[in-house]
Amino acid sequence: MAPKWRDLADRFAEQIKSGQLPPGAQLPQIRELVEAGEGSKETVHKAFKALEAEGLVTSTRGRGTVVRPRTALKRLGIARYDKAKWRDGDEVAFIADRVASGRAYKRSEQTQTVRRVEADNLIAEGLGVPVGSEVYARARLVKEGVQPTHTLTSYYRPEHVEGTRIVDPTPGPAGRGGGYRVLYDAGYEIDHMREALFARVPTTDEVQLLQLPAGEPVVELHRTTYTADGTVVEFAVGIHAASRFAWEYDFKVPDSAQDKKGQE
Repeated sequence: MAPKWRDLADRFAEQIKSGQLPPGAQLPQIRELVEAGEGSKETVHKAFKALEAEGLVTSTRGRGTVVRPRTALKRLGIARYDKAKWRDGDEVAFIADRVASGRAYKRSEQTQTVRRVEADNLIAEGLGVPVGSEVYARARLVKEGVQPTHTLTSYYRPEHVEGTRIVDPTPGPAGRGGGYRVLYDAGYEIDHMREALFARVPTTDEVQLLQLPAGEPVVELHRTTYTADGTVVEFAVGIHAASRFAWEYDFKVPDSAQDKKGQE
């Protein structure tokens, strides 16, 4: 027989999955459930913690325990970097995700700090510079409303961005078209990228910064951006709250054998 806290958690889980308790609905207070005979304070607390660990609810001071939204923000793959979006318009990457998801946005939902730092092993390898070299770090925190969704820190060689809007710490994207438009105007048109993704347990600082519920992992992104001649013009590290994004990629399936035949 399952413990009483497990039975209580399972009943709430069924109500959440069936839609009886919709996203944003508040669960009863622990005191109310104890008074209703659902178990001791410890029993109810364990049930709520189990639901939180399963990603079904989140507990915050002042709001209590509420059902988590199930509709993740669409995080576009290749399409978010379409040159027509930032070169000819003003749809920087995080805005492209919101547009594709049918969600509202404000440019000020991206805040940033810019400073010079010494390249550690990861940054040095990403940018192709010696360890200890001074590089620019442009760190952004992106929110949807008041809820943080992810951080993104882009690293640049000073000779590529010195004196441009990229090193201006004003909140929001780096002017019309964002950072890629700045690089384009400076003569560094982006041509291709490499992205690597992996999930991991967040650090204590990341839990606080992204306001993560207990048990929520993060998805770490490493992005390397090149010009047509292979020059690295940006290396970026992003930290994403795993449940707040649905990653989507749409691409042509390669056929390397056919390509080789065409080269012969």
